[in-house]
Amino acid sequence: MKYIIILGDGMSDHPIGKFGDKTPLQVAHIPNIDKLAKMGKCGLFQSVPLDMPPGSEVANLAVLGYNVHKVYEGRGVLEGASMGVTINKGDLAMRCNLICIEDEKIKNHSAGHISSEESHILIDFLNDRLADEFVKFHKGISFRHLLVVKNGNNDLVFTPPHDVPGTLFKDVMIKSKSKSGEDTCNLLNDLILRSQELLKDHPVNKKRIAEGKNSANSVWFWSSGYKPSMRTLKDKYGISGAVISAVDIIKGLGIFAGMDVIEVEGATGLTDTNYEGKAEAAVEAIKTHDLVYLHVEATDEAGHAGDVELKIKALEYLDSRIVKYVLEETSKLEEDVAIAVLPDHSTPCEVRTHTHDAVPFIIYNPRLEADKVNEYNEESCKAGGFGLIKEDDFIRTLLEQNSK
Repeated sequence: MKYIIILGDGMSDHPIGKFGDKTPLQVAHIPNIDKLAKMGKCGLFQSVPLDMPPGSEVANLAVLGYNVHKVYEGRGVLEGASMGVTINKGDLAMRCNLICIEDEKIKNHSAGHISSEESHILIDFLNDRLADEFVKFHKGISFRHLLVVKNGNNDLVFTPPHDVPGTLFKDVMIKSKSKSGEDTCNLLNDLILRSQELLKDHPVNKKRIAEGKNSANSVWFWSSGYKPSMRTLKDKYGISGAVISAVDIIKGLGIFAGMDVIEVEGATGLTDTNYEGKAEAAVEAIKTHDLVYLHVEATDEAGHAGDVELKIKALEYLDSRIVKYVLEETSKLEEDVAIAVLPDHSTPCEVRTHTHDAVPFIIYNPRLEADKVNEYNEESCKAGGFGLIKEDDFIRTLLEQNSK
């Protein structure tokens, strides 16, 4: 038996009034995912413990069966692994967003999804002006970058920028939990303020403003941590794995989990991503790996934007351009392939950020009997045969392994 996990980041949601209190999953036309629900068994997965932040780094670690209380070290170190950044002992790595601030308020967390080409110019500029032997910026994709602080102290409180659109930025700057974290806290907040002075008149931003686009006029730091200690999937479950994603955090998680990272040309992390390329890569990868983790970011970004119509479109693209192909092509393979579909967490359009809601999931295993669920959404999966599961229950259920 082989296994494909198709993960629509943040695709579950809350009921929306203008759609008759239906969620985007209930409104979207997703016949292929519904077919999997009819053929398989469903349930709800409490992917994020209630005492942990409901971020993608925590949720995706949980989907792969890791004890997040033990291995979670923030998303920065995961993204650093994907970017090829060496994180040494004592290095504090953290996400560095390029964001847009307008009237002293955080307008958005992505500077209007700035292009990688533009953002790389800005990150190089900031390194020239702000980096030293203790601090360095590392270029990522679009608005997502990395800051590494040598011997940084992690006794800090951060606010993810996607959690607070419309908030005065000075109200949500970094805070220290204790005296030991004050020096690092002051360093990081100073970098934020200095970046604003440097970026406001940069030619890249002047051009963006002239074109009616958001200015990338500030950096924003969050989700810091040190290098984690993680066992590989081979060590934990005796399986080989491959990961397909457009975003560094998922690729980095895959690297620490001992998975092969498969790059797909045209994978963007947005609704314009190369769905077909990802689907084809997944089917090819399952021929040589035991498990393939196919991650699609578009639904999460639509949730953060509060754009219900875009989220529905992203769900329908996931269904028609990925799930349909994977289901059809894996059925032609000699070895049975189990297919799971789920989000990592919920990103409701009404709140525009992640929540702790248990997420609906499907596991279609051609060797197992189906339950009575006929469609895939937050409500129908409550009646699924798996019930409510948590911790490493999902991956062990998929792999048909008993908990240890």
